[in-house]
Amino acid sequence: MGKKALIRVRMSSHDAHYGGNLVDGAKMLQLFGDVATELLIIHDGDEGLFKAYDNVEFMAPVYAGDYIEATGEIVSVGNSSRKMVFEARKVIAPRPDISPSAADVLEEPVIVCRASGTCVTPKSCQRKK
Repeated sequence: MGKKALIRVRMSSHDAHYGGNLVDGAKMLQLFGDVATELLIIHDGDEGLFKAYDNVEFMAPVYAGDYIEATGEIVSVGNSSRKMVFEARKVIAPRPDISPSAADVLEEPVIVCRASGTCVTPKSCQRKK
């Protein structure tokens, strides 16, 4: 469909939910929700509502200090529904083995999560055609 959105954010120690600075997988879904909102604003001029995920795959761990790039795309459009796909990739990883502030840009981003779902923008809220 061509409508795409991207956000990049650094996971902080506040995002770490488990031992070893592991970030809760729900954080990736929060990022996908933000991407979905942007896509709906671009497409409809309204934030719409996230109705449901139909698939979520957690593929690699995320840690505090990682930079995550979350992308999304509208892949089909109904009267009010918008089917979307999402992917989150780790693009920078901390290197505490070198120093507390060292980090590496990854040559190949690591896919940490993929998902698909449906959002809805009520017809009365659709300002763009």
